[in-house]
Amino acid sequence: MAQLIVLLVCVTIILAGLLRRVAVFDEFVEGAKSGALVGLRLFPYILAMLMAVNLIGASGLLETLVARFGGWVELVGIPREIAPLALLRPLTGSGSLALTGEILRVHGPDSFLGLLASTVQGSTDTTLYVVTVYFGAVGIKRIRHTLFTGLLADLAGLVAAIIVCRLLFGAG
Repeated sequence: MAQLIVLLVCVTIILAGLLRRVAVFDEFVEGAKSGALVGLRLFPYILAMLMAVNLIGASGLLETLVARFGGWVELVGIPREIAPLALLRPLTGSGSLALTGEILRVHGPDSFLGLLASTVQGSTDTTLYVVTVYFGAVGIKRIRHTLFTGLLADLAGLVAAIIVCRLLFGAG
């Protein structure tokens, strides 16, 4: 059904363009060109984020932070197994998704940790990635307030996920 809807939308756009005497193919090519230029402009920012995420993973920084502060994290109600996800989620969607997959594989999708990891994944965003890539693409350099607000929203999402999961699924 979804494929049929996509096809109908494409056909409708083409027909509307033809009815208005628009050179549909030429406009498509111009749009593709400008999209490619945006991709080229975004590439350095995406590369920098990918390198930062890989550096954090390869250096063992994430494991060191969890080992060092895991007890403190548990004192405030965050399970030790969720701490790496909470730290990595603002940086990378694919890295945090891989961590969530690992938690689901080890603990099971119906376990408290599996449900909590899934809820955290859906309740937070890749704030640093979004700010770096999108603000970098349009040339915004002063990101202090946006970054603070985004990370505060991620923290609120994490806290809400923990509270809701404890209320709905019991303390883990």
